Amino acid sequence: MADGQQFKKRLPMSIKNKYHFAELNEAQIEAVKTVNGPLLVLAGAGTGKTRVLTSRLSYILQNNIAHPSQICTVTFTNKAANEMRIRVEKMIGNSVAGWWLGTFHSLAARILRSNAELVNLKNTFTIIDTDDQIRLIKQVLSLENIDEKRWPARSLLSIIQRWKDMGLNPIDVKDAFHSGTDFANNQAIKLYKLYQNRLLTLNAADFGDLLLHVITIFQKHSEIKKLYQNKFKYILVDEFQDTNASQYYWLKTLAEEHKNLCAVGDDDQSIYSWRGADVTNILNFEKDFKNTKTIRLEENYRSTGNILAAASGLIAKNQSRLGKTLWTKGEMGDKINIRTVFDGKQEAESISDEIESYQRNKNSLNNVAILVRAGFQTRTFEERFLKIGLPYQVIGGLRFYERAEIRDAIAYLRLINSSDDQLAFERIINKPKRGLGDKTIRQIEQYSRSSKLNLEMAAKKLAETDELTSKASSSIRLFSKKIDKWREDLSKNKLGELVELVLEESGYIEMLKKDRSIEAPGRLDNLKELVNAINEFESLQNFLEHIQLVMEGANNQNLETAKIMTLHAAKGLEFPLVFLPGWEEGLFPNQRSVDESGESGLEEERRLAYVGITRAKNNVWIFNANSRLTHGQWIDCIPSRFIDELPDKNINRFSSYSNNFKSSIASEWLIANNKKEINLSKDYIDENNDNKFKLRERIFHQKFGYGKILEIDGDKVTIDFEKAGEKKLMLTFIEKI
Repeated sequence: MADGQQFKKRLPMSIKNKYHFAELNEAQIEAVKTVNGPLLVLAGAGTGKTRVLTSRLSYILQNNIAHPSQICTVTFTNKAANEMRIRVEKMIGNSVAGWWLGTFHSLAARILRSNAELVNLKNTFTIIDTDDQIRLIKQVLSLENIDEKRWPARSLLSIIQRWKDMGLNPIDVKDAFHSGTDFANNQAIKLYKLYQNRLLTLNAADFGDLLLHVITIFQKHSEIKKLYQNKFKYILVDEFQDTNASQYYWLKTLAEEHKNLCAVGDDDQSIYSWRGADVTNILNFEKDFKNTKTIRLEENYRSTGNILAAASGLIAKNQSRLGKTLWTKGEMGDKINIRTVFDGKQEAESISDEIESYQRNKNSLNNVAILVRAGFQTRTFEERFLKIGLPYQVIGGLRFYERAEIRDAIAYLRLINSSDDQLAFERIINKPKRGLGDKTIRQIEQYSRSSKLNLEMAAKKLAETDELTSKASSSIRLFSKKIDKWREDLSKNKLGELVELVLEESGYIEMLKKDRSIEAPGRLDNLKELVNAINEFESLQNFLEHIQLVMEGANNQNLETAKIMTLHAAKGLEFPLVFLPGWEEGLFPNQRSVDESGESGLEEERRLAYVGITRAKNNVWIFNANSRLTHGQWIDCIPSRFIDELPDKNINRFSSYSNNFKSSIASEWLIANNKKEINLSKDYIDENNDNKFKLRERIFHQKFGYGKILEIDGDKVTIDFEKAGEKKLMLTFIEKI
């Protein structure tokens, strides 16, 4: 039938009930009953993969195809494992003893405990957490006389974790072939080896070691490998598209004997490459496992027809995919709404208006989700919701003003504003690190109490004596000098410029730039957004008072809340009403991802867009802004290419501004900076307009420079830029030359 729909054949009810098939469709039943050989289940969003997994396990157990101890089931979270156990035991009517069920880490740890001596560990080894890892790495750096301020411990940890995810021991890492080897002047491999030796000395392993050690054991001890290969008759793994190299090797090794590996996943939802996931694992499954049977779950039980058609049309633009088309027997429902707004502030206002309207129609706020590409986007929504009293939660992360880097920056501002702010002084006196240890801090605190001086003044006084080490005294004097300078800058600079000066001159930005952890770029983006936030205020005092009110308001607990989260955090969730703001080039698709990974990065961004759309059950709103305020400058925004890739028949387009509209913040900024208003009229396409653009005409764009027009499509134009290549833009943002 059209649109990928087809009628589903149904088994006789007696057979269905016998094997728990009553609520399964034909494709799901086939996945459950296929128990011989490798099986790839491509489970699209909302197609019931969990039900298939649990039904398959029940089918194997109830028909005595394998004993529980012969089944290894791998999940990505302990929560998922626990839920699966409960479901299976409910289906079969009793507990399942001996079943190997858990995460990659927990199952690998179990194997390692039994064979620890083969990698020079005792079976009583300790599994250390991130804090302990950082502590050990700091010790290694110190012994090698490497400056931690220049080469942060977290950066090295991130490099080591990445190598372990790739299944690489120190001896396996080769210079120039793997990123990160240049750490501390090409000492990364050496430091990795020293770190591993230190772990062995302590009879400890980190999480990356759990799989890495087991892989090493399998490679060097064939009898152990054979033991586990024979043991596991059936292996099932959920979220297979999220596996990294070492996880894939581990699974592949275990499945070599019986070949009964069932991989359940969705290549279209592979969105975690930044933490080691490799989409090629699922794309190459059929090549790596001969005689693989592939079953596509395409009947969706979550979303309306228009949502599924739009999502399918978008993801079809990806080249690296196995291919499937979601469909539903349900209603087509409303089309996806795409709304263009003037700026970020109007975006937040428009979304809040829609939510309030939804709420007035007796709908719960729990049904509402705002899914952002980057964490810094939450600020405008948080402030808007607090202003109008709309209860909300930030899921999977902290509220904007609760984030560590934001609190650090605000602490600097608080101290600049008041030398009596003791808490602010304590927070940032050694952040970034200035060589001030706990002993020095205690001396300052003791002198502050005895002399009845605030901490800042006490530190200044002590730095002029011999009470502190010369290094500590020098560091405090330099810090005090900077604080005094920033207080002078406060009277001469705009607030946003002051924040930028403080963050640069304190070394805070440099600290984050050297941090190679996956969180560091997001922290830098958050600080940029802080600059945008403070530019809205007339004085530092007003801004700090605003923060106090925001934090107080955020503590208001409410049972029903709108949910704000990143697209990554939303995977696996569903909501009746979904808002997707910030669909603009550079923001989404994210420019950093595209620059670093090229076409594969762009395809992952598109998969992320697909995930966002398919979270919705009934309604989707996509927003893009014409302009955004960045570092005190208005930047013209280009609509995301993903908007143009959505099928026209499944979308409605709206505009929330007129020729005379400007948000209040935009108006204020334009007036204050004597800037000409952006012309939002469409006169340029009028036949009688002298400024009408023509094909092959040479033009100029503020961001991309000079180029020639290749194609004009209504109010959009395709341009071949001399340096930036081919781009699709709004005609509004190009100039005649």
